[in-house]
Amino acid sequence: MISATRLAAATAAVNVLSNHPDVTHWALRYFGPWWNATTVTAGDVPVAEAAVIANVDGAAYEEISLLVQDGRPTAAVDYAKHPMLVARDGEDIIATSPDEDIAYRSTPSTGRLTLAGIDSSALALSAARLARESIRGQLLRAGWAVLHASAVVREADGATVLTFGDKGAGKTTTALLLASHGWQLLANDRVLVRPLGERGVEVLPWPSAAALGLGLLHALGWDTVARGHLRAGGHFHPTQHPSVTEALLDGSHVPLWDGKGKERKVQVFPDQFPALFDVPLATGGRAAALLFPQVDPDAAPDVIDGARSLGEADFMSGATEDRYPDVFELAQGIDGGGRDSVRTEVSLRLAGLPHQAVRLNHDIPASAALLGKVADTAR
Repeated sequence: MISATRLAAATAAVNVLSNHPDVTHWALRYFGPWWNATTVTAGDVPVAEAAVIANVDGAAYEEISLLVQDGRPTAAVDYAKHPMLVARDGEDIIATSPDEDIAYRSTPSTGRLTLAGIDSSALALSAARLARESIRGQLLRAGWAVLHASAVVREADGATVLTFGDKGAGKTTTALLLASHGWQLLANDRVLVRPLGERGVEVLPWPSAAALGLGLLHALGWDTVARGHLRAGGHFHPTQHPSVTEALLDGSHVPLWDGKGKERKVQVFPDQFPALFDVPLATGGRAAALLFPQVDPDAAPDVIDGARSLGEADFMSGATEDRYPDVFELAQGIDGGGRDSVRTEVSLRLAGLPHQAVRLNHDIPASAALLGKVADTAR
């Protein structure tokens, strides 16, 4: 029995099909309302639409893997933190990922990508990843770009506040504080954008798990809900480190760090924001204002000097997408952050919107009050 989930964002669409329901259910849950994920009948999937076909099929996995390694030229790459061997078979791109026990065949001219593997959980993760890359590739070709920003939307008029900054600046904190106080969450780390009309900028979400530090989860008052979810047998995204799960169960909100100085965080599924934390999700909006936060625990929340113009680092690019290089040519040669002409036009249009730099601290009600006052001026 083949099941199918269809994803659609603006003019882009991709269908995830599988002989194992876990694969398509994962896509349905992960992309949810952000990318209009719906269950469809496999037989009704249009042949002309892009497809990611991910089957539990050990024989097909062995066949493609052997083909990759039959003496033809190969390239070794890292994809999603796993070593992958990539080759050509006529117009197709073939690859094998031994760590995941998954083999791949991509036909760029049709947008069709086939995965064969042994474990349905690994297949589900990989299929969702590549379905997202398929949507991104289609949108890049249609004139969209990718911004490194969080975003919230005012439901009444679609006005969207974009928040920029380096890691630790407070992009996620800003978005979640506003989303907890009347705004809808569009994205926690990046968004898709394109010029709209004469001066506008349209914004779409980029679905991904959100990383929340234990301290932030506690400050938002969400740790009790998260602990109850785990104790009831629930889970967070599988990329969450076991030590974070243990800390949640123990009631600890002391930050955890790995050996490289990176904080280990709670990994929240998109659908868990409304289900667990009563945070509504938005499906799109129009850019109306830009925020540039900084966190200073020792100072009161306030509007401060320091608003800046956007720079190259505020756009994603092929170089910054080193975890997901476009080995399957889903973007067909376009940079992972969008065409230069699109990024330039988006920058010019965003430059004409209100810019505000804000200082936040660990007083959640005070920081939320300041952000709400500033965001409400967006038009």
